[in-house]
This record gives sequence, structure tokens and C-alpha cells, in this order.
Amino acid sequence: MVRLRSGAQTKAPGKNAVMTNQGRTVLLCDCEGSMPLDGRALAATCRGFDGQAATQLCRGQLGRFAEALGQDSALLVGCTQEAPLFDEQADEVGTSVDLRFVNIRERAGWSDEGAAATPKIAALLAEAALDLPPVAQIPLKSEGVALVYGRDERAIEAARQLADRLDVTVLLDRPAEILPPRRTDFPVLRGTVVRASGYLGRFELEVDDYATPAPSSRAALAWGPARRGAKSSCDLIIDLTGNPPLFPADHKRDGYLRVDPGNPAEVQRLLFRAADLVGEFEKPLYVSYRAELCAHSRSRKTGCTRCLEVCPTGAIAPAGDHVAIDPYVCAGCGSCGAVCPTGAATYALPPPDALLGRVRTLLSTYRAAGGRDAVLLFHDETHGDALIELLARHGSGLPARVIPVLVNSTTQIGVEVFASAFAYGASAARVLLPARRREDITALARQLGLAESVLSGLGFGSGRVGLIEADDPDALADALGPLPTGGAAEPRDFLPLGDKRGLARLAMRQLHEAAPTPVDVLPLASGAPFGRIQVDAEGCTLCLSCVPACPTGALTDNADRPQLSFVEDACVQCGICKNTCPEKVISLVPQIDFTDAARTPRVMKQEEPFHCIRCGKPFGTKSSVERVAAKLAGKHWMFQDSALVDRIKMCGDCRVVAQAQIELDPYAGPERPKPRTTDDYR
Repeated sequence: MVRLRSGAQTKAPGKNAVMTNQGRTVLLCDCEGSMPLDGRALAATCRGFDGQAATQLCRGQLGRFAEALGQDSALLVGCTQEAPLFDEQADEVGTSVDLRFVNIRERAGWSDEGAAATPKIAALLAEAALDLPPVAQIPLKSEGVALVYGRDERAIEAARQLADRLDVTVLLDRPAEILPPRRTDFPVLRGTVVRASGYLGRFELEVDDYATPAPSSRAALAWGPARRGAKSSCDLIIDLTGNPPLFPADHKRDGYLRVDPGNPAEVQRLLFRAADLVGEFEKPLYVSYRAELCAHSRSRKTGCTRCLEVCPTGAIAPAGDHVAIDPYVCAGCGSCGAVCPTGAATYALPPPDALLGRVRTLLSTYRAAGGRDAVLLFHDETHGDALIELLARHGSGLPARVIPVLVNSTTQIGVEVFASAFAYGASAARVLLPARRREDITALARQLGLAESVLSGLGFGSGRVGLIEADDPDALADALGPLPTGGAAEPRDFLPLGDKRGLARLAMRQLHEAAPTPVDVLPLASGAPFGRIQVDAEGCTLCLSCVPACPTGALTDNADRPQLSFVEDACVQCGICKNTCPEKVISLVPQIDFTDAARTPRVMKQEEPFHCIRCGKPFGTKSSVERVAAKLAGKHWMFQDSALVDRIKMCGDCRVVAQAQIELDPYAGPERPKPRTTDDYR
């Protein structure tokens, strides 16, 4: 149920973002003089700000906020700590103005370099004024039917605490002696869950060794006959067994609550959470999916499996020629969108163009306000926001040139984001992760590796992108100290328009134009989503089976002559053409071609067509027809006669006519030998 917020309490920006806050009143406060604010410099960059920063906007100068509400224009407040107070004031007035809040204190002002953070503050204000595209929501409903899955009396005690809030059933996995309860307030059963599926409101379970207790149990529960394959359903599962989890990435499965039963404090926190999981909920539709763009498979030939390899929750499964994404199981990590080469799976919180719009706004505003050597620090809300706040309160704060960029999930970031950041003029980019992480970062690591290859190959040098793994503010401060300076490209000011694949190509070309040492063709590692194919023309028969198999239209034929053409810009290196080719003459060559040749069809092989010997119509290829005729002539009983061989050299229409004119039983076979009788031996 995560919702994206920019800063701490602002709406995230949308696409085609502008640099300024035009049409919006901006109120800033130096928080009782605890952070330096250059009002004149900010007023020059940020429209809507009059240059007069408050000192105690939430207390002694609250009247300035009330006065701004009365102007009936959109309002942006540079404070998130006192947002509830400001919201309360707005409710009392009854205004419906667009009221937003942005954190410039912990993210910029509270820093050893706070006096030099004016460009960053201007960038954060400009970003906060942008709009977040609406995200579709999917409903979840829980009736409170809960299964407490445990091994001993601790599970029964947990169920007893929840019984007045939830419809509880206890399932004990291979229990020892259990004291019978004095009252049967809820069922206590025995069994081992062998299969589980579903999500909050719709879990399905299969249980082995299922048994019910005898009502006459005296000193300990006596179990009745056991059976296998019992089926059950529930709305939520509380797992206190201490066993391996029932689901992959169990902490991401809505409605599945698991904790170490030996930690009483954690158990109580879990029970508190479980008691609230009754009612109707909304969950964002994290991923937009278009099956027609999927390059997973064609005609049972498997190609791209990138999303299947990185999904931590098992929400993605093959479904014929494409994959299926279960939005109810999807936890919003964004790994599938990051690695999808075609844009079939696109992260929607926010979409790629909206995220790139934020990056463009941040960097362009920072540069316009006099900032240099910008470093983007991508982070999430749960871990990253908290760590940045701790660094501001108890440490040196973020350096003035480090601009924090909040994303819903750090694993959603694709290569198009890194490429765009450097094309817009960033000097470096880092992704902040927990040191003791629970996330699978396979997808993120691939994107960082691809970005590093591109940046190094274009002359930006190594170390421009990377991870920061830290759980305490001192470790974060140490990692931010040695960041590279200089080496930024001459900024390109392009609008991030198009789908994910188009954005990646656009960003790569813009980065190439701004590169210190551009090259026309850049080799990449195996598995990269850019490249060309190589066809062994000697062995290719121009059967063209690869053309209909290609999911992106990178391979095309020619209606007028036998010809195979290839457009590199459309190739996603899925490998379906390679797996489909009956002659096995196709291989993949991962690379990026920055020239215009990548966008134009390139002939891989062509031949002269064979002309029908009867009507002259072209069909097939000359080499193929002649090869087949040579292999069959005189070597098969049906083609002993030259007239029959000539049918191979006819088009489909003429072949039918010739067949009708020749008396030939295709089922006759060669002449049967004369049977021998007894008389033959006399």
C-alpha cells in the first residue's frame, strides 16, 4: 500500500516539467534561524517567492500562512514537520487551494554546507511544484478471516489476543503436547501447510497431516485421524512457526505476517498490525503491462526471460507467447520495468517519463541557480528518507551538491534514468540502499553495469554511477565524501517524451552528443537490451521463419524479392530469431550503434527469385529450389521421372494444374514384388 511522496509531503512531479513555480505562492522559513536562506537568490530563481523568508512560520508568523491561503492560489510551503498544523489551519478556513509541502531543511539547509545549498533548495522547490500523473488503484478486501500458523501455545495465545477483532483459526505444525483450552473460542487444528498462494483477502492453502482434536482431550490435545491434501482459504496468515516462509520475498506479500516467535516484542507488533487488516484497501497498480509488446516467446520458442528472472515475489509467470503479471501479488519493486527491453512492463509510480521530468527539472534549476557538479542521490522513503534526516540532525548533513531524488523503490531505476541524468548535466549518480538489505537488487545491478559501460565507453570515466549501502548516517557521510567532481557533459535540454524503450534510445543519443569522446558503435556485455544480429549468409536459406517470430519488427522481408532486412534500433536482443532459425545461422551481437544507420533497414541477405518454368511467376529463391530439386531427382521413387522433378520448379498454382494432368497415385508406392508360391520351387 505504498504511496509515493516527494520530499516528505509533496506530490511527485509529472512529465514535461518546468523549472519554476509559476502561478504558485511559495512560503519559506529558516526554522528559527537554524538554517541559512538566501532570500534574494531564491527569489531570482523561484517565482512565487517574494524573497522574505519567515523565521517561525508555524508559530509566531502563522498569520503569513493564513494570509497566503486567502489569496486563493496554489501554495507551496518549505516545511514538512509542521504540515499537520498547516493542514488544520487550511481546514478551518475551508479553502480548497492546492497545498503542498517540501522538506528543504533536512535535505538541504541543515548541513555543514547549508550556506552553499541555495541552488539545491531552488531545485527542490521547482520539483515540488510538479504534478504526479494519476496511478490506477486496485481494491483489496479482507473480512478478517485469519489463520494463526504456529507450533505451540504461543500461537494459541496470539489467537486469543486477536479473537475479539478477527475470525481466528489456529493451525499447529507438528506440535508437541498442547494443553487443551478451557473454552473452545476458536478452532485449534493440526497440520502442515505444503502449498500456499494468494494475497490479502484471498489466500488458498493445502494442508497435509490435517487433524482435529478430540473434544474429550484431557491432559493434552488428542488428535483424530490425519488426512492429506486438505484445502482451506483465509484473508490473512499470521506465521509464528519459525519455519522458512511460505512465500518468496515474504515481507512483500500483503496479508502474510511472519515473525520470529521467540521475540515477544516483534510478535506484539505483528499482532497489532494484523488487527487492523479488516476492511477494504487500495493498492497501486505498480506496473502497466502491454502483452502485445512482450518478447517472451513466439511459437513456443523462448526469448526474453528478464522479468521472470528478477521478480522477487513470483508475481510474473509465462502465459504462452507473453508473460502474465498478477497485480495483487506484485509488491512494486519495479525490477521488471527496469529490465524489460521493449517497454511491455512499465513502472507506473511514476511512469518513466514523469521520473525523467523530475530529473530534468532538478538539474536544470540547480544549474540555473549557479550550482555545479550535481550528484543525484536516488533513495526510497522507508530507509533513505530516515537516514538523510538522521544525517541532518546528528551529522554533517548532505553536501550542497548532492540532490536527493525520492523514488518509490530504488530497484525501479532503469538505464534510461542514468543516461538522461548525465545528458542533463549530472556529474555522478548514486543509489542509496540498506547495508543489511532484504531486497533483491539483481535488476538494479544490471542497470548500473550497463550505465557504467556506456559512460566509460563515451569518455565520462569510471565510477560515475554506483551504490551506497549504509544503515547509519556516518557511513552515508563517508560514502558521499569522495564523490567525483567535474567531468559533467554539456547539458542537453530535451523533453522526455515517449515510452520506456523510446526514452532509453533518446537518452542514449543525447548522451552521445554530449559525450567527451563519442564513438559510433559501443560494444556491450551479453544480455544488454541493445544490439544487432549476425547472419551467416552462406548457410541462410531465406526461409524467413525469423521474420514473423520477431516481436519488435526488427526483422522484415520484401514482398517483391527474397530478402531479409534488419533494423538495429528495434532489436531488443531477445533471441527468439536465434532460437527459431532452423539453420542456426543467427547470432546476437550486443552493442549500441549511435549512427543513423541503426534506424534504417540493413539487408542481411538477398537472392534472385526462382521463376516458375510454366508461367514465369517469381517464387522462392533460386538456390533453394535448385538445391531441393537436386536432392530429390532420381533419389526418390516419386521423382524418377524428370516431369515430376519439374513440378518442384513450378509455382503453387501451376503445380496444382500439373498434378491434375499427371496420373499418379501418391499412395501407390513403388511396384510391389510378385509373391512367391509353392510352384516357384517345383
